[in-house]
Amino acid sequence: MAEALVSLAAIIAGVAFLLVLWRFIKGPSPVDRIIAFDGLTIVSITGILFAALAAERGIYLDVALVYALLSFLGVIVVARFLERGF
Repeated sequence: MAEALVSLAAIIAGVAFLLVLWRFIKGPSPVDRIIAFDGLTIVSITGILFAALAAERGIYLDVALVYALLSFLGVIVVARFLERGF
């Protein structure tokens, strides 16, 4: 039962990745693209966590944590850049 729920959650995360990727490509403004990029990183982190669960490897959790911290800092830097203007 638990494996079926994990599989369902992975499928939903895959669909979410495709939807956010569409918004990243289609986004009418740079702010929309930044928010979509943040969403892509969140869904990617979810994918890394599912891979850690499937492979039973704890090191992937460290990778996901570092990726989350770097993506957060990246979004903050780009937001500050947009705040100042091009």
